Amino acid sequence: MKTGFNNDLYIRLQSKRIKDRIEQFHGKLYLEFGGKLFDDFHASRVLPGFAPDVKVRMLAELKDEAEIVIAVSAAHIEANKRRADLGITYDADVMRLIDAFRGIGLYIGSVVLTQYSGQRSADAFALRLGELGVKVYRHYPIPNYPADVELVVSDEGYGKNDYIETTRQLVVVTAPGPGSGKMATCLSQLYHENKRGISAGYAKYETFPIWNLPLKHPVNIAYEAATADLDDVNMIDPFHLETYGETAVNYNRDVEIFPVLKAILTRIYGTCPYNSPTDMGVNMAGYAIFDDEAVSAAAKEEIIRRAYKARCQRANGLGSENEVRKIDVLMKTVGVELESRRCVGPAHAVAERTGAPAVAIELPDGRIVTGKTSSLLGSASAALINAMKVMANIPDEHKIINTEIIEAVQKLKIGHMGAHNPRMHTDELLIALSICSASDPVVAKAMLALDDLRGSEVHSTVILASVDDGVFRKLGMNVTCDPVYQSKKLYHA
Repeated sequence: MKTGFNNDLYIRLQSKRIKDRIEQFHGKLYLEFGGKLFDDFHASRVLPGFAPDVKVRMLAELKDEAEIVIAVSAAHIEANKRRADLGITYDADVMRLIDAFRGIGLYIGSVVLTQYSGQRSADAFALRLGELGVKVYRHYPIPNYPADVELVVSDEGYGKNDYIETTRQLVVVTAPGPGSGKMATCLSQLYHENKRGISAGYAKYETFPIWNLPLKHPVNIAYEAATADLDDVNMIDPFHLETYGETAVNYNRDVEIFPVLKAILTRIYGTCPYNSPTDMGVNMAGYAIFDDEAVSAAAKEEIIRRAYKARCQRANGLGSENEVRKIDVLMKTVGVELESRRCVGPAHAVAERTGAPAVAIELPDGRIVTGKTSSLLGSASAALINAMKVMANIPDEHKIINTEIIEAVQKLKIGHMGAHNPRMHTDELLIALSICSASDPVVAKAMLALDDLRGSEVHSTVILASVDDGVFRKLGMNVTCDPVYQSKKLYHA
């Protein structure tokens, strides 16, 4: 697998850009952090070489100057909103983020409850945070926000919000997910700081779209595919083009809100420090790409993965036909189709030959292995064990797990735990193999090969059980599935 992104260069450029922006605003900057901080796997997939935790690595270099403010919508807490990727509620994710930030030595300044209007669950959460020693502030809904600029920038607008006390020159405002009020939190703070005679500025840290790549570059198209459910659309920043005569890519929501944002900043400062939404960004990712062919190929692969994901979500009743159609158009834009994914054809071939679900894995070196459904193993487990053997150079005819062990696990599942599927799932397989590895050096060799599977591409001819999907993802393997279930049951675990 080819890399095309220089991670170390990106950290250096991004850190310097942020420091320059702090100096521009005379020593204090509110930096809105978009996207995921600890686990930006989308970026690592479309920019091979990008580390999923590069953002926090960069922040760790600035930890003496930085503090974190986490914004979470009280309405989202009340609605029990969950992160789709982790399956946890937004309030639980706030706790997770606090632990994670503290774990790398970053200072958590406070949590702000946005859109607060007396929600009981938000009050209970605030009480819990307070007992744990975390400061909590409240920001309130503003009628006709943000259009009524005169009301917004007044004592009855931002002025009603709690002033968040901060002590560092770089204040990073992040959130569990979109719609949490990060930008509004930053702007409210600018209003309060200005009233106190404190000079402070605002900037945005968002990786995508990459402003200095072409509008139709596969990396930017992949961002549209990733946000198809939000109806985000990449577009040329007209304000940037008019001011500088330079083409820059941004997305519709930032472009649409910029005139209002400019009016708010002008009302706070007397003048707006930015001429375009692109100006607000501190995005140096484009300068760290050194192999355009590699990142383009990776981005096209990601668009196909998004197409399969949208189809599976539609089958689950969680997605929409509009999302599927939009990504299909994006696939045509970059010249790929579902079958362009190399592991799809081999998986279908095995399924057609056996009349049962099958899985194919494209290994990082390009070789493809497959797994079929049997009475002992599901196709995911069969493919995984075959991939481990190939990467460890173990002959195909060599069995690294005895039939007796598999049957013993099946007896436990069916006879004692009430399971209906006797076949061994991937997590059960790995536990059994790890036990065997203590006494069998060949199995130990196969287990060591697990790390070499990171970056593999997996395709299943049916929607995988959540446990198998989760194991592949924890191993760093990229999974797609045909949008059909193995059985016609209404409930699928």
